[in-house]
Amino acid sequence: MSDTIAADSETLAVPSAAPRETRAVRLRNFWADYRRSWVAVASLIVIALLIAASFGAPLLAPQDPYDMAALDWMDAFLRPGTVGSGGYMHLLGTDNAGRDMLSAIFYGLRTSFVIGLTAGVLALSIGIVVGLAAAYFRGRTEAVLMRVVDLQLSMPAILLALVMVAMLGQGVAQIIFALVVAQYAYFARTTHGAATVERGKDYIEAARSTPLPTHRVLLRHLLPNVMPPLIVVATVQIASAIALEATLSFLGVGLPLTEPSLGSLISNGFKYIHTDRYWLSIYPGLFLMITVVAINLVGDQVRTILDPRNAR
Repeated sequence: MSDTIAADSETLAVPSAAPRETRAVRLRNFWADYRRSWVAVASLIVIALLIAASFGAPLLAPQDPYDMAALDWMDAFLRPGTVGSGGYMHLLGTDNAGRDMLSAIFYGLRTSFVIGLTAGVLALSIGIVVGLAAAYFRGRTEAVLMRVVDLQLSMPAILLALVMVAMLGQGVAQIIFALVVAQYAYFARTTHGAATVERGKDYIEAARSTPLPTHRVLLRHLLPNVMPPLIVVATVQIASAIALEATLSFLGVGLPLTEPSLGSLISNGFKYIHTDRYWLSIYPGLFLMITVVAINLVGDQVRTILDPRNAR
């Protein structure tokens, strides 16, 4: 009797192991396809290094550039490669407050990644809920939700973010909220388009005919099949959120100079753009460009893999 129970338990354990093996094989195949582009691999390495440098800034940066007690005004406007009063070399120079530019860039990158990732995840979550609800329930729900989304998409994201920040004020939380409001419509439109196609297929109709609750049909059956295009959109929107935050800070409505931000660093250095103090805006702008371009290149490779029509 015990042998029979053991045999039955082993038989039942096989199906649970199969999906894990399938996911592992799928992940290996995805990585094999991803490695075919050396540009995409290099971009992924660059992003990993930038993330490590930004979140390891307290350990890697020679100074805390936003601790006013640690700044020495005698070190203002030191050129790149100059040794300051602290006894260490300022590889990228200092700004008008004696702030080490490399340290400020590392701390600014950390803020950019936190804002970009947080805003991207929240906008993705809201967009999925709106898009799935519109595609699944149809009728009046779809008409109301998608008209709101279409109205929002007709407005430039930067304009909407400017209005939201002007209403909410400066701060990291305010900028994240403004970016979520400005970007969730892109995820909602993508989710709605993909879910509408899947909604009419037989497996969804079969799931609807069972006593499964609605949320289970949406999360277990419909959502996994609309995720591939959303992953591509998410990479683009994260890069867009980082650029938008820098733009808002550059315009003076985002983060102030007393808080770490690539946009505020560029804005501060822009005042000296016509002098020989080129490093004040060039280096923060260069790091911002590298970050956004690298994320977009990774997203482009993911799009190529997930959409066979784009493969060459």
